[in-house]
Amino acid sequence: MGLMLCPADDDVASPDISWSHYGFNLFREWLAQVEGFALPEMAGFGGKRAWSSITTTLAPLLNHPDDDGGLTPTQCVAMLPRLKEIVGERPQVVDDPVLQRRINDIRQLIAVMKYCVDKGVPLDFC
Repeated sequence: MGLMLCPADDDVASPDISWSHYGFNLFREWLAQVEGFALPEMAGFGGKRAWSSITTTLAPLLNHPDDDGGLTPTQCVAMLPRLKEIVGERPQVVDDPVLQRRINDIRQLIAVMKYCVDKGVPLDFC
């Protein structure tokens, strides 16, 4: 069973991105590491560190239940610049297949978020 992030617009032609639950966890752990903290230290992920101690626009994505609701277009707008920045910081990823996968995932996520913003619909976790 997997997880898909897709626009809440019922349009089967809209962009989406999917992972296994394990793959999504690895993706979020990597994003948290890029943002300077370890996801397993956080409340809700096995640790005790409060999310209020984290300063990142990616917190709504990183601290979101895998199977409940979605992100608002406003939250997507706030996260897009940081996601684009992360991609821009890593222009050469050909030698590292894992990093290449993470960057490709971010690019897909950016496309889905942009679509949600343009259409004014939430980004659903389903």
